[in-house]
Amino acid sequence: MTAIDQVIDELWERRTALTPDDEDARKLVIAAVDQLDAGEARVAQVVDGEVVVDERAKRAILLAFKTLPMVESDGPYYAHDRVPLKTRFDGVRVVPGAIARWGSHFEPGVVLMPSYTNIGGYVGAGSMVDTWATVGSCAQIGANVHLSGGVGIGGVLEPPQAAPVVVEDDAFIGSRCMVVEGARVRRGAKLGAGAIVTSSTRVFEAETGTELARGIVPERAVAVGSTRVKSFAGGEFGMPCLLVLRYLEPGQEHDKLALNDILREHGVAP
Repeated sequence: MTAIDQVIDELWERRTALTPDDEDARKLVIAAVDQLDAGEARVAQVVDGEVVVDERAKRAILLAFKTLPMVESDGPYYAHDRVPLKTRFDGVRVVPGAIARWGSHFEPGVVLMPSYTNIGGYVGAGSMVDTWATVGSCAQIGANVHLSGGVGIGGVLEPPQAAPVVVEDDAFIGSRCMVVEGARVRRGAKLGAGAIVTSSTRVFEAETGTELARGIVPERAVAVGSTRVKSFAGGEFGMPCLLVLRYLEPGQEHDKLALNDILREHGVAP
């Protein structure tokens, strides 16, 4: 599955001894992370419905922090870091204030409003990363996705085999949502504003009460943050969960008016 040279695995085995003085190791690591930057390699992909992690890609990123020296840079943004800012944005609209680190990748047609994308992040064609949204390290965002203002997509670097957050094609993530800890938003799903999804978030269908897989927003689901009452020794308290209001029909993926109508119907939108 990986396009990255297996020499990264050899460097990983002796990572504790590596320093920025190891020029040969540094060149190999830079070449590997450059593949991520160019989109020739990815930290994770969905294969046959399952998230497959390229551990070698994550190892290359972690090795960059071992082998790259601290550098003070000039330009529109002052930086004193081991990882430089990204400079390759072919076919991407970058609004002033958008920041992306080297090792992230954006397919043509992406729009970056003032936002932040960390190393290893991947954003598919036609997607928008709206104002103050964050794409965390190694997070994988599909094509034609809208990350609304203030959305937080969590990152993950260690352990290397840990799955990152994956947001699949045609998804819509409402303002101020948080999707973290390797949670997954399936194709065409819509998250209402303020929803929080972690790997352990319980997910329920509103119509049936059926509990679904934790930490996964189902395909074409319209879902909102909710609470479920749980009894403790000290009383009953509302514990956070995700509530699937209904499922969109195929072809409704981009119909935001339909989404707003559904949310208004359930009293969760003005």
